Amino acid sequence: MPLSVASRALSTTSRRDHGRPAGPRRVALRLVAASGALALVLGGCVAGKVQSTPAEESSGSATAGGATAPSDLYAQTVTWEPCGEDECATITAPLDWDDATLGTIDLALERHAATGTDRKGSLLLNPGGPGQSGISFLSSAVSGIFGPEVLADYDIVAFDPRGTGASTAVRCGGGSSLDAFLTADVEIASQADLDAARARVAEVGAACLDATGPLLAHVDTVSAAKDLDLMRALLGDEKLNYLGYSYGTFLGATYAGLFPDKVGRFVLDGALDPSMTNDELALQQGEGFEKAMRAYVADCQAARGCPLTGTVDDGMAQIRQLVDRAKARPLDAGDGHTVNGSLAFYGIIVTLYDDGSWPYLTTALTEAITQNTASTLLQLANIYLDRTPDGSYTSNAMMAFTAINCLDYPVVSRSYDELLGFAEQVTAVAPTFGDQFALTAGCEAWPETSARTPAPIHATGAGPILVVGTTGDPATPYAWAQALAAQLDSGHLLTWEGEGHTAYGRGGACVSDAVEAYLLDGTVPADGTSC
Repeated sequence: MPLSVASRALSTTSRRDHGRPAGPRRVALRLVAASGALALVLGGCVAGKVQSTPAEESSGSATAGGATAPSDLYAQTVTWEPCGEDECATITAPLDWDDATLGTIDLALERHAATGTDRKGSLLLNPGGPGQSGISFLSSAVSGIFGPEVLADYDIVAFDPRGTGASTAVRCGGGSSLDAFLTADVEIASQADLDAARARVAEVGAACLDATGPLLAHVDTVSAAKDLDLMRALLGDEKLNYLGYSYGTFLGATYAGLFPDKVGRFVLDGALDPSMTNDELALQQGEGFEKAMRAYVADCQAARGCPLTGTVDDGMAQIRQLVDRAKARPLDAGDGHTVNGSLAFYGIIVTLYDDGSWPYLTTALTEAITQNTASTLLQLANIYLDRTPDGSYTSNAMMAFTAINCLDYPVVSRSYDELLGFAEQVTAVAPTFGDQFALTAGCEAWPETSARTPAPIHATGAGPILVVGTTGDPATPYAWAQALAAQLDSGHLLTWEGEGHTAYGRGGACVSDAVEAYLLDGTVPADGTSC
């Protein structure tokens, strides 16, 4: 669910899919219930097997006290214990890799053991976000992504990155206040509106800092990449084998830049270009979602029963009118719930991660346009947000997304007039929802901001790295995969000509065969390979 990375995640509605992709949101939405109810589940990638005791929910605060040097942590004993069909473990990492006196944090791992006898090592998995739990992604990946030979040769290891899930996590409180921050319709039509939106970001950020403590300043991607090397060593692997989707490609590329001699088999699917600024991300992701929406509308109008009439431009206008109508007067979703403009937007955008989910968008639009009801639209929005119908959240992913992005991407603090000028640039290429990517309050009001300077990553000396790009990817446009593959000294690009976010596990046998030939034998696709 990938906004202007930091700013959009940080907007008062925290639009997680507009600046920094959350990914792979490959929404594989499936109808799994009878009786006409729409039960939607997210499909995804999975990782291999490493475990310890099931990690208790983190309080979000780091362990203070004695200084444990990073070199000592590389020598720690890891205890793996059964958890379901896998094994789980908790390891200890420095809160600050540059200052051991600040204490430690916990990182939760889960391992699905290799089924064969000729084990190659561990394969670590990151599903993206930032902020998504790798552990919660593991079972679906093992059952639906990896082929049997990969599962035979590798322990698939999932982990919750610092700040997320069962690891020491970002906490921001809960209840109606947090839900309002994430879902309220916020109009920014004046300097006063912008000031009020930034004040709300600052208020929520202060609550996160109070609940999370010093960790909030240390959930950046460089720190998470150093955690990856600690995991590699504790798993007993000379080199890191890694599969990263969406934001996970940025984490993987960052690792390769820091530890090129430790790069093993690396697959980076749905790539981010690490050299881009936050503004460039917002502009290009806005354009990516515009193109994906147009592809959906054309497909819908070519089939029977589409509620969108006229031309593709007409259909795009009708979708925007629906969101504006929901903002003016929230739609009835049944059982006392309503869908406002923000929820309507989320419910629409989440289906663009996978063209297999387009029929659910058609159902939602049919209900909303012809019946003035929004039951399906609300279910889709709740999937995007990891939200339950009562307004509570099943994970901390949305706020971890904000906290990580704000440390990774410097943002420009603009006046309202300056922000409006930038929004006009975005809406020029994304007229339907460009304002959702640009007219937001952002990380300039968050308590912890970025010192990083975006730059290319070359990873000189690393072994071959496989970058996978999808031509119709809305969240991580194909040009980003081309850019990353060109930047990496040992980058090789595999192209899938398809719609939606990421390719491996979704792009058919051609993609899977190429990725798994690399994972199993180190064979990279020939230059220009396209599926």
